[in-house]
Amino acid sequence: MDPVPNSAPLATKLRNTLIQYHSIGDSEWRVAKKTKDATVWRKPSEEFSGYLYKAQGVIEDVTNRIVDHIRPGPYRLDWDSLMTTMDIMETFEENCCVMRYTTAGQLWNIIAPREFVDFSYTTSYEDGLLTCGISLDYGEVRPNFVRGFNHPCGWFCVPLKDYPSHSLLTGYIQTELRGMLPQSAVDTAMSSTLANFYSDLKKALKP
Repeated sequence: MDPVPNSAPLATKLRNTLIQYHSIGDSEWRVAKKTKDATVWRKPSEEFSGYLYKAQGVIEDVTNRIVDHIRPGPYRLDWDSLMTTMDIMETFEENCCVMRYTTAGQLWNIIAPREFVDFSYTTSYEDGLLTCGISLDYGEVRPNFVRGFNHPCGWFCVPLKDYPSHSLLTGYIQTELRGMLPQSAVDTAMSSTLANFYSDLKKALKP
C-alpha cells in the first residue's frame, strides 16, 4: 500500500493531463453513443489497453452548482445511481481530497460491484471549473469488491458564452475495471454509463 502522495504536484500533473486531453483534435475521436442529453466518443487510451472516453452535453444550470453535484461531497450519492457508497478518507488544502467509493454491479451483474480510491482535485478553468481525479493504491481492499482503477479522469464545466445560465459539461473518463471481464462488455457499459450520467444529473439539478 502506497502512502498518500504529496497533493500539490499530483494536482498540477493531473490538471495538465486533463487540459492535454481537452486539446485532442476531433478527428481522433469516434462516436460511441449519442442520446438527447449527451454524445460519447472514444479513442484508444495511452495509459492502459482500454479506451479514453469523452462525453459532452449542455446542462441548464450554472457551473458552480453542476460541479458541486459532481465532485466528492454530499450531493453525489443522492443522484448518481452507479455510486453506492462514498467516504472522504483524507482532506488537503485547495479542494483536494482522497475518497473511497463503491459502484453497483452493471450489465445484469456481468460486471460485479467495484471499489475505487481516488485522489480528487477541483480548480478553476477559463470562466468555469475543472474537477478531476486519479486512482491511488491506498487502503485495504474490502471483501466482495474488485478494486478498479481510474486513470486520469475529469470534468470541464464552463458557462455558454451567450447563455451563462447554461453550461457545457465535457468529461474525460478512462476506467480500468480489472477482474476477468470481456472488453466488449466493458465498452458497452462505459458508453451507457456516461450517457446516463448526464440524464441523471439533469434530473438532480431540476428545481
